[in-house]
Amino acid sequence: MSRIQRLIRDMTLAEKLGQLTMTAAGYAVTGPVIAGDSTDGIKSGAIGNLLNLVGADHVHEMQRLAIEQSRLGIPLLVGLDVIHGHRTLFPIPLAEAGTFDPRLWELTASEAAAEAAADGLAMTFAPMLDVSRDPRWGRSAEGAGEDPWLGMQMAAAKVRGFQGASLAAPHTLAAVAKHFCGYGPVNAGREYASVDISERTLREVHLPPFEAAVAAGVVAVMPAFTDLAGIPLTAHVDLLRGWLRGRLGFDGVIISDYNAIAELIRHGVAADLTEAAVLALKAGVDIDMMSNAYRSGLPIALEHGLVSLADIDAAVHRVLALKENLGLFENPYGRGARAESAATLTRRRQLAREAGARAIVLMKNEADCLPLRADPARIAVIGPLADAPGEMRGPWWAAGVAAGHVSVLEGLRTALPHTDIVHAQGTDILGTDTGGIQAAVDLCDAADAIVLCVGEAAAMSGEAASRAHLDLPGQQRLLAQSVIERAHARGRHVIVVLFSGRPLILPWLFEEADAVLAAWFLGCEAGHAIADVVTGRVSPSGRTPVSWARALGQVPVFFGERPTGRPADPKDHFTSKYLDVPNDPLFAFGHGLTYGRFTLSNLRVSPPRVRESDDIQIKVDVLNEGAREAEETVFLFTRDRLASVARPLLELMGFAKITLRPRAQGTVTLNLAAAQLKFLGLNLQPVFEPGEVEILVGPCADRSRLLVHCIELMR
Repeated sequence: MSRIQRLIRDMTLAEKLGQLTMTAAGYAVTGPVIAGDSTDGIKSGAIGNLLNLVGADHVHEMQRLAIEQSRLGIPLLVGLDVIHGHRTLFPIPLAEAGTFDPRLWELTASEAAAEAAADGLAMTFAPMLDVSRDPRWGRSAEGAGEDPWLGMQMAAAKVRGFQGASLAAPHTLAAVAKHFCGYGPVNAGREYASVDISERTLREVHLPPFEAAVAAGVVAVMPAFTDLAGIPLTAHVDLLRGWLRGRLGFDGVIISDYNAIAELIRHGVAADLTEAAVLALKAGVDIDMMSNAYRSGLPIALEHGLVSLADIDAAVHRVLALKENLGLFENPYGRGARAESAATLTRRRQLAREAGARAIVLMKNEADCLPLRADPARIAVIGPLADAPGEMRGPWWAAGVAAGHVSVLEGLRTALPHTDIVHAQGTDILGTDTGGIQAAVDLCDAADAIVLCVGEAAAMSGEAASRAHLDLPGQQRLLAQSVIERAHARGRHVIVVLFSGRPLILPWLFEEADAVLAAWFLGCEAGHAIADVVTGRVSPSGRTPVSWARALGQVPVFFGERPTGRPADPKDHFTSKYLDVPNDPLFAFGHGLTYGRFTLSNLRVSPPRVRESDDIQIKVDVLNEGAREAEETVFLFTRDRLASVARPLLELMGFAKITLRPRAQGTVTLNLAAAQLKFLGLNLQPVFEPGEVEILVGPCADRSRLLVHCIELMR
């Protein structure tokens, strides 16, 4: 008999339900306390898992209660939302997705896992794999953007990075793929709202990243708070037991989101906590996070025959198996047993700086005003986000403290020690005070260049941070327009550093500013990363993983839409168009400038006719006609022009990068398995249909900038 079998045999019902319960921890002056309960719950076995407990000493203190003072000595599983770093913060996931670099995605996850594990943690509630095409939704900041294929690549990389080669290693974390599934298209972009999408959209857009995570070995999955066409995901038998466990063979732990089981009552599908617990357990949810539904409801359900002891035992087995795989039975104090070295922390900060610089997207660069000329005499750094180290963290900053973060002002002063750098806030991020704007505007008169730092506050993105207006908050528009007007009157350039956790809708700013950097939220080394790009130490290479709308009325706007029978035609009134703006976004998916100037030519695709088992090779020549070395990202799209089901206008299938010196030329090679060209047919089953398929290659999802070559699919 295995250890797990023996433990389940010896457990009381209360102890079993304790293993299916996760409770949040808070802090008191004397150390951690368990919210809504006491440490007696750990000692009695009534609490088997904790979240939001930080610090190896605190974790080990709680672990000792479980190991040494509970009857069965089962270790605790302790988790935290380590979304884009733990103490060392990297760019938010949406920004990092724009690096289009799976190696970097995996590396930052690995470093975050090591740092969090050194704090005693064993689980992270990440990666977030929700595809988001609505910038009103604040949690767009936590994912990979609008494309499912990109989401699949990031899902696999993050799982590999968090979990490493061995889950039992003291520097790894159990990853939790969330939020399963279809959380991104909440109604009107409003957090926690209902979701109602087609079965095809669910299967083609929202499920693939989770399938990639499972294929990569993710050990836990978290259902979304939301419902899908009337069925809350926390109680969705078809998706949790049918698709996830049945079709994919996922045998790991399913853990509810915070209080989600109790919220089945508010969804209107459960009358009380007992019914909610029954629905969740029957759907396959193993761990109840914070609703206390399993501990209070399942004993009643068991007594009335609504669930069986076998149902409970199966869930307990999966939880104990995860703890065993994490090495918690053999070495419950292994994570956090040894402090990390100063050299490790320094190296990790350097990685954060490199990742931050690579995530920056140069959206506009009129007259090549970036990079700055060498050693300008004076720079005016203006705006509420110029000297705001705490805001650089972005949402979900885990254990990152504001004091350790580098502001734009600090970064520029460090990078340009011989330049007189003056600063004025002008206004705050959210307020209505305009009293400081004039002083900020006056700084433009004697400055050689103006760096204007505007955007969202960190807390304006993330969970429960939906926005109905996506302009600059507060009085920042007045500040920006006043600064730009004065600077242009004096013949000066204005470089805007724009902070946000989502695309903002600012056509006026992109029109009026000379250069705009989408800096998202870059983490602890934000200021240094921005200075690296502004001064030319690093050529910008980030690309936006989401389309940027011209107007809020375009939302959702994304490159993967399907064709219409009446495509937009300015000569025909009765076509699919707006009366007041063009259909296309202001910036397409993949947009991003560099300090080079690239031209693509001579697209070659072989073979010209392919069967499902074939591999397709795509080559394209790339020339850097610019004056600086730079990195170009080349995207591979496909378009199935005639199929049994209307296919998207563009589908992302790959990307590659090439770095070229000035006036140098190289060749990019992309490989595509023909099997990737399968799609879900009329019966929602994969089909490989004969016919013509376009292969499109270029710098972004703007079709006018793509090279096209056709191939023929054959049976």
